[in-house]
Amino acid sequence: MLESLADREKSIIAKPNIPPAAGPAAAGCAANIQQAPAMSSSKQEDHVPVPAEDPELLDFASKIFNLARAGDEQALAAYVDAGVPADLTNDKGDSLLMLAAYHGHADAVRLLLQRGADPGRANDRGRTPPAGAALKREPEVVRALLDGGADPDAGTPSAADTAAMFGNEEFLAWFAAARRT
Repeated sequence: MLESLADREKSIIAKPNIPPAAGPAAAGCAANIQQAPAMSSSKQEDHVPVPAEDPELLDFASKIFNLARAGDEQALAAYVDAGVPADLTNDKGDSLLMLAAYHGHADAVRLLLQRGADPGRANDRGRTPPAGAALKREPEVVRALLDGGADPDAGTPSAADTAAMFGNEEFLAWFAAARRT
């Protein structure tokens, strides 16, 4: 059985700097997400399970994913620094980095990369953050991901495949240069 929200909050050694809008339960939920055991999956071995019987935790996780979609770097930094995994994934395997990249938030992408997010982490459909950014034609995001070590040939389809499909010569030139380094 899950420990109570109050018990989870007591387990935090140092109170993180969580944005006030997150509410008082956020720090405890961040700690619970960080400490959750790994869920088995054929494509990803480190999805973080969110128990269905804990609606507060589900709500909290949803807020974190929405922060990535919105590109809220300040709040993302606070939560990741408080213990939310930089590679946290949703039920589709989309990581915080994938969501930030797909929605065109280069600064959030750089922040997550600096905090250890994996630029090559594929979602459950085999797509990587660079492929999402290439699909959405987000040059600043693609550049940030390449600078962060992303492999343009990873995933299905890869970022290179996506750029070729849409005739994006700029991205294809960047990908060729990345392969040479």
